[in-house]
Amino acid sequence: MTEISRMSEGGYAYVPGVFQYSAGVAALSGFRIERVRFSEVVPLQEGFSRVAKHLESLGRPLAAFCACELRSPGQFSEEGFRTFNAAYGDVLRKWGIIRDEINPVARANVCPEGMGPDEPGFHAFCYTVPSEQEDHSFVIAGSGEAPEGKGNYRDHIIRRGDTSPEGVREKARWVLDEMERRMAFFGAGWQETTGVQLYTVHDVHELVPEEIVGRGAARHGLTWHFARPPVQELDYEMDCRRVFAEYVVNIR
Repeated sequence: MTEISRMSEGGYAYVPGVFQYSAGVAALSGFRIERVRFSEVVPLQEGFSRVAKHLESLGRPLAAFCACELRSPGQFSEEGFRTFNAAYGDVLRKWGIIRDEINPVARANVCPEGMGPDEPGFHAFCYTVPSEQEDHSFVIAGSGEAPEGKGNYRDHIIRRGDTSPEGVREKARWVLDEMERRMAFFGAGWQETTGVQLYTVHDVHELVPEEIVGRGAARHGLTWHFARPPVQELDYEMDCRRVFAEYVVNIR
């Protein structure tokens, strides 16, 4: 069974996942997680620079970077996704965050439909700061409707190619179960969340009352992004968080 690991110099614990991201992060005692969202998507390398400058302004090390939300122009092929993840991971290696090919940073990466950026970039990022208040903040990484670590996504997609109401419902159930599984590592559930995000271009109105509201996953509402998961043939993704300090940075 997977066990929680610690990124002590960053002030957070994480659930080991696949190379490109961990399954989720939670602030260690004496720290809390904060979130910054950009007013517009910032290209990847510029985004990393902005993250570094923000952390420096707070007197925090690069290791405090614990989660991010990315946006891409369109879905990747399996090979394209591996190539993108390699370039993304190179920065985290230079920052001393990825060690022995273990990546503690949680992530979501989705593709806005009809309004995506010209190139992959940052929508938001999270980091830890010292705190005397124990608010037990956490961020759960995005998950589409396929188990990870299987070598590829295509052969393991739940109801692959089926975007009928029942197909989307089964995809949603699988992803919701996965969110709950990841939160459980931190002793948490939907009742602790302060934000829940959904990413799909398919109609979810019929399944929201029973599958999402019925589980308590919309206690503070539900943010639906009209977007696709990052890999071709995936149709449904979610992430969630418990974060009490969130800021929007105007990049214009």
